[in-house]
Order: sequence, then structure tokens, then C-alpha cells
Amino acid sequence: MSDKDKIFPEPKVSFFKTGTEALCPNTPVTPTPITRGAIAKIPVVLAELTVQINVDSTITLPEPAFEIKQIKKRLKLTQCLLAQPTNKLFLKGFIRKNIDYSTRSCSNNQGFCGDIRHCTVDIPFTCVTPVDFNVTEPAPVTFNTAEEFEFFRAGKLGPEFPEKDTLESGDFTEFNQVSTEFFNELPFCEIINARITEYDEFVDRKHPFDDEIPFEEIKFKAIEEKMVIDLTLKVLQKRQVTIPAVALIDC
Repeated sequence: MSDKDKIFPEPKVSFFKTGTEALCPNTPVTPTPITRGAIAKIPVVLAELTVQINVDSTITLPEPAFEIKQIKKRLKLTQCLLAQPTNKLFLKGFIRKNIDYSTRSCSNNQGFCGDIRHCTVDIPFTCVTPVDFNVTEPAPVTFNTAEEFEFFRAGKLGPEFPEKDTLESGDFTEFNQVSTEFFNELPFCEIINARITEYDEFVDRKHPFDDEIPFEEIKFKAIEEKMVIDLTLKVLQKRQVTIPAVALIDC
């Protein structure tokens, strides 16, 4: 073996074997449900609504672009809070946008070439909307309580009082209290779908007069966008629900 082979050994080649999995048989199992009735704690739908959120923002690209090739959007909801005991729902989140755009590296009067770059930005939004509840409203909020109590105390008075008189009052040498803390069930949200209607306009457009480039090409860096977001979601709360007994019929 030469010194070159020792320094640069021949790479090993791995072979992978693939194939189709055989059919796996199964046997149905009959469930054994509770038929005499039960009390279950399950999420109950308080409301289902579509919220319209309007967003106006400006995005500045890190370099001049000549064309937007594609924009992908994803809605991210970071807060959905029902401010009890009111019906106001606080929403907060952002739209993650991945923008693909073309740049210029060389050009002449008949055409130009460049790279496809991308820029990912998060467009925040926040709003408050009133909620019209369905048949079931949120469980009433139970407030914490704290109550003080004291014991009777009888004591002697000073020499300036008659000897037969006594001081009767509460005992101020101690502090007694009974406090109760309630842990309320917090409503929560589940998003169903989001429809985003978007209008983007390129601003600060300029023609690169100092370079040879087709006359219709315009470069820009800023994008002014307007979005209308129709967000459908459910407001739920875990509640105790009575499930009645079920009569089984043998067929």
C-alpha cells in the first residue's frame, strides 16, 4: 500500500435493502364500556367563532430584489385568553412569512441572471373580541376567601379601676384565620382554520440606470403589505358532565 492510500483511504460503500412490508392480521376486540352511567370531566365547547384581524406592515428585504417568486404563510397563535368573568377574548400571535425573491448578479440589455434568495419574517398581531357563548357558558369564577376569628379573653384591670371590674374583649395576643383557595378551570382555545387575504405592494422602486439591464426591470427592497385574517377557533373549558346509563340490546 502506497503512502497516498494510507493518507486517503478508499471510502466504504454501504448498501441499503428496502422492501414492502407484509400484511399484518388483526383481531377486533369488543370494548367494555360503562353502561350504568358516569360523571366525566371533558372539554365542553363554550363558543365557536370566526375573528377577522386586519394587519398592516412594511417588510424591508436585506438586499435589492427584482421579483417576488413565492410567499408562504403560516399562522401561529401564541395567546388566546378569555378574561373571566367578562366575555372578552384576548388574541395574540404572528404570521410567519417565507419570501422567495430574485436578485441580479449579471445582466445586459436583453436579460439578466441572479440567485433566488429567501427571507423569513414574523408579522405580529393582537386584538380583543367579544364572545357570544353557546348554550353552555363558562363556569362561574369562585373567589378565594380569608376570614379572621378571635377568642374571648377576660383579664384584670389596673389599680385605677374598681377591684370587682374585669376587662372583657377579644384576645389581641394572637391572630387566627381561615383562608380558602379555589383553583378555577381556565378556558382554552383550539384553532380550526385560518384564511389569509393578502395584498402586497413594492415600494421605493428604482430603475438601475447605471447598469445594463432590460428597461422594464425595477429593483426594490421594501414591501408594504395588508392582510385580512379570518381565524376560526373554538373556546373550550373542562367541565363535569353527567353521562346517562345506556341500555344494551342483544341482537
